Amino acid sequence: MSEKTGKKYKLNTKRFLRFIIAIILVLVVVIFAYNEINKYSSDDKSAGNKGQHSVENKANGEYNSTTKKSNEVKILANGDMLYHDIVYWSAKQSDGSYDFTNNYSEIKDLISSADLAIGDFEGTISDEMPLSGYPLFNIPKEVVSAIKDAGYDVIDLAHNHILDSYLSGALNTKKVFNQAGLDTIGIKEKEADPILVKKVNGIKIAILGFSYGYNGMENTLSKEEYRVHMQDLNPEYVKKMIKKAEKIADITIVMPHGGIEYMLEPTEEQKTLYRNMVKWGADIIFGGHPHVCEPTEIIKHDGEDKFIIYSMGNLISNQRLETMNDIWTERGVIMEVNIKKTKNGTVIKSIQPHPTWVLREPNGRSNGATTLYNYQTLLCKDYIEGGSKAGTYSGDTQSRIESAYNEVMELLNVDKKYLKK
Repeated sequence: MSEKTGKKYKLNTKRFLRFIIAIILVLVVVIFAYNEINKYSSDDKSAGNKGQHSVENKANGEYNSTTKKSNEVKILANGDMLYHDIVYWSAKQSDGSYDFTNNYSEIKDLISSADLAIGDFEGTISDEMPLSGYPLFNIPKEVVSAIKDAGYDVIDLAHNHILDSYLSGALNTKKVFNQAGLDTIGIKEKEADPILVKKVNGIKIAILGFSYGYNGMENTLSKEEYRVHMQDLNPEYVKKMIKKAEKIADITIVMPHGGIEYMLEPTEEQKTLYRNMVKWGADIIFGGHPHVCEPTEIIKHDGEDKFIIYSMGNLISNQRLETMNDIWTERGVIMEVNIKKTKNGTVIKSIQPHPTWVLREPNGRSNGATTLYNYQTLLCKDYIEGGSKAGTYSGDTQSRIESAYNEVMELLNVDKKYLKK
C-alpha cells in the first residue's frame, strides 16, 4: 500500500468511526426520550377510562408543574356541582343547545393541572324525564362535555339526588359520564362492578363514594335493586368496602355524602363515622352535602397522618346570599392533596385549599320574566391582592371574593405542617 493510499484509508476509517458514534448517540437519545414519554403512559389510568393525561399534557398556565416525579400525585377534589334550573336556563343557546363551559373556565387551569381530579356532580342526566332543578334534579347532557373539558377524571355520584330520575336515570347518568371517558363512583351498574382503582404515576389509588340516603326515592327500588346498585353510608358496608380497597391499592380516598345542610361544623355522628373510616383504612376523606364548607383535620393512625375535610361546600349552584340569605352557600373549596410513594408506603406530602366563589351577573337574556345570569366559579386567590387577576372586580363583588377567601381559609384551618410553602 502506498503512503498516499494509506493516508486515505486512515481518513475513511476515522470518518466511518465518527459516523458510527453519531448513530449510537442518536439511538441513545431516542431510547431515553421514549422511556421518558412512557413514564406517563395511559397505563396510569384504568382500562375503563380514555387514558390519564400526564402532568405535562394536562397542565397549562400558572398551575403547570414540570418537575412532577413518577412517585408523586397531585389530587384535586371539590364539592357539589348543583345545577338549579336557572343555572341551566342561563346556559341555553339560541339554537336550543346548552353550553356550560363558562361555568368552569376560571378553574380549568387548576383542575387540568391535577394528576387526578375528582368532581361531585349532584344531579341526574336522563332523556326519560323532563329537565328540572330542585327538588328533582335532571340536567342537560351537555354538562358532561363541559366537565370533561375542564379536566376532571372521576365523578362522584354518591349523593341524595342520584335517584331523582329513578334508577334508570341514575344508571344513565353513570353511562354518559363513562362514555365521555370519565370514571364514576357511588353507584354500580351491576353487582360485580369492581372498586375503582386509578394507577397514577405509579401509585394505585382506590376511590369510594357513599351517600347517607336518597330523599325517599329508594322506595322506588326493590330490595335487590338497592343491594346491587346503591352505595350507602351504612357503617358495616363502608367498613367492608374500605378494607377491600386497602388490599388492592396504595392509598384509599373516600367521598362520604352526609351531615346537616348549611352547618359550618360537622355533627358528632359525622366526626365519629369519618374518623372510623380512617381506622378502617381510609387515607383521605373528601366530605360533601352540607352546601357550605366545614373544617379539616389530621388524624394519626398507625403512625401516619390521614386527612379529613368534612365538607367542601358548593362548586357551582344558584345558592347564595340573595337566594338563601346565607353567604356561605356561594363559597366552596377545591382541595389539593399531594401524595408521595416512599419505600415505607404512600404518604401525604402537602395540602392546599383553593377557596372558590360563584360569580353571578346578568347575561342580558331572560326566561320569561326570569333574569338569566353568567355563572362562573372563580378562584378567589386570583382576584385578591397579589393575584394574577387582581383589579378585575370592585365594590360588593370584590368584597365578597376577599371575604370568601379569608373566611374559608380560617374555617378550614388546615394544619400548617402540611400547607404548601
